[in-house]
Amino acid sequence: MVVKMEVTPQDVAASRFAISPLIETMHAQWLLDGRGPAGVHREWVDRWQPVYRELARRHRALQAVAVVSGNRGDANVDFIAPPPTGVRVPFEAELAAMRETPIEQAHAEIAAVLARRPPALPAYRDLLLGPDVVRLVADAYEALWTEIVSRTWPHYQAILERDVVQRAGRLAAYGWAAALDGLSDRVRWHHDGHIEVAIGAGVERRRLGGRGLLFLPSAFIGNLGAYLAEAWPYALVYPARGIAVGPSAPGPGLARLIGRTRARILEELAVPATTTQLAALLGQSLGSAGGHVAALREAGLISGTRTGRSVLYARTALGDALCAGAVP
Repeated sequence: MVVKMEVTPQDVAASRFAISPLIETMHAQWLLDGRGPAGVHREWVDRWQPVYRELARRHRALQAVAVVSGNRGDANVDFIAPPPTGVRVPFEAELAAMRETPIEQAHAEIAAVLARRPPALPAYRDLLLGPDVVRLVADAYEALWTEIVSRTWPHYQAILERDVVQRAGRLAAYGWAAALDGLSDRVRWHHDGHIEVAIGAGVERRRLGGRGLLFLPSAFIGNLGAYLAEAWPYALVYPARGIAVGPSAPGPGLARLIGRTRARILEELAVPATTTQLAALLGQSLGSAGGHVAALREAGLISGTRTGRSVLYARTALGDALCAGAVP
């Protein structure tokens, strides 16, 4: 389906970016149980899959929820991933919202999805339509977050946050075309005033009507996703820029010239970031990362731009040339 969303000038101001630890936990589960290609996350999946298998043995809800959730291009239940409300909402707050789901709502959503998919195993169907499904799913996702996702969350959170800072700034300063550039080859901005999202066969028209669009970067998905149900604000879930399993390896020549850590920072700043985000990406203290950033800035390799209470650093032309090995 090709969705054509008509937008107004008011939709730019109403659009927002958010990060959801709970939704990212759901996306991580898709990788861990094989419902999506591991891709650049192969090392991460190989490391945590044995832990996940033990979790799935202890929490049958992790197995059952696969019947009604997944990147399959059709309906998914909404209560296990409520719309996020901001960039730094704690996992615990999102989980509490999930636990408050009325059982009637959960059963209605589950029944609607079951009707569109192949018959589920009786044990899974009984769990999903049972009286404790909300509690069981919430307990399972809490365990998945605590024992797996939270262990590497600071790294991924830094990637997501710097994607938000950059793309939100482009939307505010330059409009829809700049914000959507590079989001996905399945999203296009048309200057007659609509966004075109290709997510299947057929054509459907929607109006944002001043409500804006919710943008959700993800560290664990490789393709664009869209939420178009009335239970959600219209939202696009997209792969964040700069996703990596672990530290990227700068060129040996650059590392010998300015040191491995400073070379790594310079490589990371292909996408702008704050000192706090760099510290999380590198696994260093804020003071240590700040010292390296100051040295690179004094050398003219990076520059900083204040955005609210933070300073966003990016490579200068000299920094770009040094990383590319193109300095005369």
